[in-house]
Amino acid sequence: MNKLRFLTAGESHGKGLMGIIEGIPSGLPLSSGDIDEELKKRQAGYGRGGRMKIESDHAEIISGVRWGKTIGSPISLIIENRDWENWQEGMSSEEKFEGSIPPVTRPRPGHADLAGALKYGHKDIRNILERSSARETAMRVAIGAVAKKFLSEFGINIGSYVIQIGNVKISNFKFQISNFKEILQKAEASPVRCPDDNTSQKMMALIDTAAKNGDTLGGVFEVIATGVPLGLGSHIQWDKRLDGRLSQALVGIQAIKGVEIGTGFEMAERFGSEVMDEIFYDRSQITVHGSPFHRKTNHAGGIEGGITNGMPIVIRAAMKPIPTLRKPLRSVDIITKEPFEAAYERSDTCAVPAAAVIGEAMTALVIADAFLEKFGGDSIEETKRNFAGYLEHLKKF
Repeated sequence: MNKLRFLTAGESHGKGLMGIIEGIPSGLPLSSGDIDEELKKRQAGYGRGGRMKIESDHAEIISGVRWGKTIGSPISLIIENRDWENWQEGMSSEEKFEGSIPPVTRPRPGHADLAGALKYGHKDIRNILERSSARETAMRVAIGAVAKKFLSEFGINIGSYVIQIGNVKISNFKFQISNFKEILQKAEASPVRCPDDNTSQKMMALIDTAAKNGDTLGGVFEVIATGVPLGLGSHIQWDKRLDGRLSQALVGIQAIKGVEIGTGFEMAERFGSEVMDEIFYDRSQITVHGSPFHRKTNHAGGIEGGITNGMPIVIRAAMKPIPTLRKPLRSVDIITKEPFEAAYERSDTCAVPAAAVIGEAMTALVIADAFLEKFGGDSIEETKRNFAGYLEHLKKF
């Protein structure tokens, strides 16, 4: 059984970010350009902070790719932090530079600062905030771009859009597979990644208000995966259920506090007869996942019993407001124990559009892992043969 796994390393103001992804079969066309395109999407968005003016992320492929194609070995990537030149002593690995910048001793409410400092025994909170920073997600997007490229070889496409920022919500909108491409085009053209122009303007106005008040905003984004075959994931153990794996991946993004799949929490308010997706059979209408069984609704969000059912996967994630505020909240110095206003680090007013792009990456990584579990293959050609054989198997039912 093939297994996709990845690791990231690096600090926000360190030399750079590093990542390794293992399990991608050989023969996949891949370039830095494929990855940089996704990184550019992550850096966009109305309400981003000053760091986006400094960084213009580029992923350098260090290993695992030769002459434009993967070779089956681990793929390693590096993204340099352009701000490193200002932090070479303050974030140096060498002991002689210890104390070159003052310690951070005032934890910010809503961050990992206090819990992390107490857990790891640090008197300088910078040792926590550098790694807990959302800067790390640049590498997750880079690694996710590799997974997206792999999935595209099998007709699986993943996209995202923002449906809410603060109390401004897009109304009368529901994803339809027939206009998925159009929805994504509108989202890409929007400064807040919202596919509705009127709602986009209201969202930007609210972000302006928050910025003027020194405040921040969260919101909700939706990730869609189309072309996903029936049969990924499993019901046999809790940790094999694909909805559970996707939920963990999304909540594992900084500031994400809630995830729902399909109709999600709304199901709790409705009768069962209203939210179960009825099953139909028509051999003249073989679906994209190769089966004559099909649904006309998708309240389940493409997953039933932890297994994909051939419908598009629909995931919604809620992001809390960024806890770093220009008008600081009250806190307590971890050394003196005196009350202070929490320290301010350069931050965004709203990063929901960027979070949506990160959500795409994490979704791609989970689905790619489940896909390789199911179909295996040391080369793309072998995986494609296995996949084609499975689709023929589905058609026989």
